[in-house]
Amino acid sequence: METKVKYLNEKEASSLTGMALSTLRNNRHMRRGIPYCKISRSVRYCWQDIIDYMEARKIHPEEMA
Repeated sequence: METKVKYLNEKEASSLTGMALSTLRNNRHMRRGIPYCKISRSVRYCWQDIIDYMEARKIHPEEMA
């Protein structure tokens, strides 16, 4: 069975995460943030990497009490 991996450009990643394009670009420059692929000048983010990044930073208020 073939698994399809969905890659998003930086504008789509920005829209999905709510992060500004400048934040994504700055994070890449500083080598932090969401993992990405770079092919020539084209930057792509794997949809699952974005979801994993966001889930890893999820805050559960009921556990903080």
